[in-house]
Amino acid sequence: VSEQVGSIPSMSMSMPFMERPAILDGSIAGDVGFDPLGFAKTEEDLVNYREAEIKHARLAMLAAAGWPLSELWDKKIAATFGMPALVDNADRAPSILNGGLDKISPVYWIGCLVLAGAVDFYGTTVAKKNNSDYFPGNLGFDPLGLYPKDAEGQKQMQLKEIKNGRLAMIAITAFAVQ
Repeated sequence: VSEQVGSIPSMSMSMPFMERPAILDGSIAGDVGFDPLGFAKTEEDLVNYREAEIKHARLAMLAAAGWPLSELWDKKIAATFGMPALVDNADRAPSILNGGLDKISPVYWIGCLVLAGAVDFYGTTVAKKNNSDYFPGNLGFDPLGLYPKDAEGQKQMQLKEIKNGRLAMIAITAFAVQ
């Protein structure tokens, strides 16, 4: 968690009728004082919750892009490789509500779990190293060199990531419901 910049209001920006929890001091990107149930009691709790939020946000951003693309291209890609299409007759991707999950090989699900476990293990290992440059979600993975070098640019990039991730979590929930 980085150092707080400027003064913060005593009331939550997300819920102006509620007081801002003391632990939410504006030190992390996207902090708008939202913790109505008071889950984050310590800085360690706050960092753990942000780690979880970033993981879910990144997964949701991938899903929000991948779901519509799978509905557009699944039949074409499947035909190219001589495989059966996974989308149904209405071009809907397999999901719990749409059905069709039985068409997906268990090997795929095992591969997903192994990959997710490996990424989570790596992330936990990086987080526990007590590196002073570490912030929640910083896995040191930037193959295209897009992460800014200056502190202001980094703060802006972190804010963009968390805001887009929060939106993607809402979007993917809406995808699943419709």
